[in-house]
Amino acid sequence: PDLNYVIRGITLLSLTGPGIVGNLFLFAGHASAFLTRPEKKPIHLILAQLAFANTIIICTKGSKDITVSFHLRNGLGTATCKTVFYLGRVARGLSMCTTCLLSVVQAITISPRTSSWRKLKPRTAWQVLPSLLLFWILNSLISSNLLSYITAAQSTNGSGITPSGSHSYCHMLPSGLIVRWLFLTLMALRDITSQSLMGWSSGYMAFRLCEHRQSVLHLRSSRFQRNSSPETRATRSALLLMACFLLFYWADFIFSFCIGSFLTHDHTVLNMKLFLTLGYASLSPFVLISRASHQPPRRSARLLVPRCDSWLSPHQPILPIK
Repeated sequence: PDLNYVIRGITLLSLTGPGIVGNLFLFAGHASAFLTRPEKKPIHLILAQLAFANTIIICTKGSKDITVSFHLRNGLGTATCKTVFYLGRVARGLSMCTTCLLSVVQAITISPRTSSWRKLKPRTAWQVLPSLLLFWILNSLISSNLLSYITAAQSTNGSGITPSGSHSYCHMLPSGLIVRWLFLTLMALRDITSQSLMGWSSGYMAFRLCEHRQSVLHLRSSRFQRNSSPETRATRSALLLMACFLLFYWADFIFSFCIGSFLTHDHTVLNMKLFLTLGYASLSPFVLISRASHQPPRRSARLLVPRCDSWLSPHQPILPIK
């Protein structure tokens, strides 16, 4: 078992290290663009919050698992358990809601000028700020039950439930049936609403960009046809980010359900769940950074399509497809 815990710790460190660096790089780029540029663009604020939430996810999950893997029992008291689990749950909700907002804003941005959806397009960062603040309030309330029912293992008499079946130093005390179902319902409504909007906006973006590509394809020379067009890059970037989130979310959900149902303590299963839990938070900044780094340095005069993938870069405005 000790060897398994060491392997788990090494796996954890290999995920948390690059994930924290990538998210801090993304946060710094968009936060500096938001603070230093005269025009406050919504995309800077959205991506800065997404990177910040993902950083909290990695730090809280990492601190819990490192404590277990390396037997640092004295590091987790009741107050620490409450803080770590609460911040981790809030950050996971923030990451989901912010990813949803990012997808919806981009879908509205590339909608036709005559579409009624264009009226909802945020022009400045101050127009998306209320939504971002609402996400904080909503997820803080949905996760508030953890402050009452999470406690350190040494504070229980053995009747507590180990969250996720893997953290032996923190336990969740039994709660009333009404309280349990109330918070489960709120979390389910949040998840269903967010993922439905993500699915709709991703599908709409793919449809609009592919439709626009077909309409201008005959205007391009063979030299441009050999290269990936801006709308194709934007489609791949948006769909890759949304697919990444949905893949890790549902795989983590299935693994959590199986672990909770069968109370398995198989280390291979637990290590896979660890990867799935941290996967989106650790990989999403590199998806955004890598797609932004592949943008061409400038647009050709013959390129009639605006750079639709500019939402990935902190230095470019969001331009709609006309």
